[in-house]
Amino acid sequence: MTQKNILTQNIDSAALTKRMLLGAGMGLIVILSFVLQVRHPHVEWGKFWMVRPLLVVPFAGAVGGAFHYYVNLLTGNGGWKKVLANVISFVVFVIGLWMGIVLGLVGTLWH
Repeated sequence: MTQKNILTQNIDSAALTKRMLLGAGMGLIVILSFVLQVRHPHVEWGKFWMVRPLLVVPFAGAVGGAFHYYVNLLTGNGGWKKVLANVISFVVFVIGLWMGIVLGLVGTLWH
């Protein structure tokens, strides 16, 4: 059996969906803390300037949650590899969320 077959058989769609929803929820909370502070947006931003950040950042969080799931799937049951995988997936999640914030807010709050 190849590595590809092992990965496709072990995917738990409920757990993957849960991690993606948690990541998207964290991204939504973070971006709402920025977006809701704007009382008087600039006219050049447009009427629906909030739509892009509210879509991009939760998507980046969901991708980070999926990355965390797949990294944990590859590491096995435990030990130092599991700890290292969690640290790496946390760092990737934070960097991805930051990149999502930059992409979502470019041209508006991010100059």
